[in-house]
Amino acid sequence: MTRFTFLLLTASALLSAQDYAAKAQAYVDSWHRDGQFTGAVLVTKDGQPLFRKGYGQANREWNIPNSPDTRFRLGSITKQFTAASILQLVEKGKIALTDPVSKHYPDAPAAWEKITIHHLLNHTSGIPSYTAIPDFFSKQSMIRRTPVEIVKLTQDKPLEFEPGSKFAYNNTGYVLLGHIIERISGGSYDEYLRKNIFDPLGLKDSGYDWNTTIVARRATGYTPDGKIAPYLDMSLPHAAGSLYSTIDDLAKWADALESGKVVSKEDYAKMTTAYLNNYGYGLTMTKIENHDVIGHGGGINGFNTSLMRAPADKLTVVVLANQNGPAADVIARELAALHFGKDVKPRPLLTEIKLPAEKLDSVAGQYELRPGFVLKIWREGEQLMTQATGQGKLPISASAEDRFFSKIVGAEIEFKRDAAGKVTSLILHQGGRDMPAKRIGD
Repeated sequence: MTRFTFLLLTASALLSAQDYAAKAQAYVDSWHRDGQFTGAVLVTKDGQPLFRKGYGQANREWNIPNSPDTRFRLGSITKQFTAASILQLVEKGKIALTDPVSKHYPDAPAAWEKITIHHLLNHTSGIPSYTAIPDFFSKQSMIRRTPVEIVKLTQDKPLEFEPGSKFAYNNTGYVLLGHIIERISGGSYDEYLRKNIFDPLGLKDSGYDWNTTIVARRATGYTPDGKIAPYLDMSLPHAAGSLYSTIDDLAKWADALESGKVVSKEDYAKMTTAYLNNYGYGLTMTKIENHDVIGHGGGINGFNTSLMRAPADKLTVVVLANQNGPAADVIARELAALHFGKDVKPRPLLTEIKLPAEKLDSVAGQYELRPGFVLKIWREGEQLMTQATGQGKLPISASAEDRFFSKIVGAEIEFKRDAAGKVTSLILHQGGRDMPAKRIGD
């Protein structure tokens, strides 16, 4: 899409903006039509909205619709607020990125001797993440804990690698950063954000999403199959994923962060430096249609979110969903790509057809997506079922003889046959990716 300056905001530019809005709406509408997306979407160019709309229900029991003003739980978008808070403390001379963690966390074990604040910020510390503890969410998600109690869940475990040598996404590291913010500031994490970020920037619709706090216009979170998401005590995500916000507040935040209103431009450059795995400090760096994009996604019980900023294009995309699934990330990427000139079309309408039992049986089997990760497919009566390693089973429906789909997780499975007509592999289409898998075990 052609980039127009303020001085060239002619009728043709307005038509281009209208065309973008129409195409964006058609695309997001197709996700909502298929039951894959409820939430709110905002695309801004030069700070002005190109597309802004709510979808579905904020509360399905009361039929309260989502709107652009609905407040959503953010999940890991929180991490960039934590990283910026640490850098504010760096600028005040109260902490250094090269400080060993033990300087600000006296209970640090000897094995953490080489771990610095820098390592926590860019997920290269080697500390095991508490969210990777087996059955953590099913068995411990209702237990209220302090940040120190959360850190101690894994602090006596061996490091996964030498600090700085590898990347491993780590929620424990960000909870520890939150504790350090509290220790240095003398107040709670949420109090620090309110005083130093939310209030100065006028982010009136953002805050810490405590379970017991009355939050006006707060969305309820849902599972992909339409149930209320399992309870999560919001002490647990803390500085790794505890915040709520709106699409408008997040767009304002992205602009303020980039423009030097939160931290200096030199420190923002540190946040957006691609260290290992293209991860900076609470932000990831990527390219969409050959344009540089900075952002982060989030996933937490009942919510998936995405915030993207293309600095050179002055483009911001915010997608907040109160239903778990891949929609938020895929929609955000495609709406950015649409602005960059990609021909983004609505999702095709998938209509279920009935196949005889022998056709369903011909595709049943096990398919290896990667070593140790297998997709099992079998028939139960007239219904084809699928289950990935470590996940629950799901029904899938046929849209063609060798093509099946799941509206619950937004995926399609395409089976491939050899010359003799035997199924030998499949391709899993999900989240904008095409993942091949060979049939095994026959």
